Amino acid sequence: MSLLELLLVIALLALAAATVAASVGGGWDGWRLRSCARELGTELRLVRAAAMASGQPQRLLIDPAARVWRSSAGRSGRLPPRLDIRVTGARQAQPQAQQAAIVFFPDGASSGGRVDLGLRGVDWRVDVVWISGEVRVWRVRGEGRG
Repeated sequence: MSLLELLLVIALLALAAATVAASVGGGWDGWRLRSCARELGTELRLVRAAAMASGQPQRLLIDPAARVWRSSAGRSGRLPPRLDIRVTGARQAQPQAQQAAIVFFPDGASSGGRVDLGLRGVDWRVDVVWISGEVRVWRVRGEGRG
């Protein structure tokens, strides 16, 4: 076997591995979607911890139209432009009609809420349980965005 043949075999194996990885995980877009969902989940957990530590209610504001989020602790982030975003939360916590808010209370409970993120048929959900304030992040399979 010559060096050229060996390099050709290695290149074909690399191409096959890249193709499998992209189809299984949704490729780069799937990675960005998963990363965005996990970032929101982490931020919500930090806001909950801040509420419990400070003894004061804390909130995370999400503006789906502007594709930004902002916490009462002063942190903020951007949501990728191609994501489908749907936020469900308590109407009483909304500061404006275009924004959604999830509020955490000093006892760890929350106003509850859900953020659905989707891209090309792949959906991730960030769910906040109102009574316990628990934050869950997972990939939604087979439900769709109905």
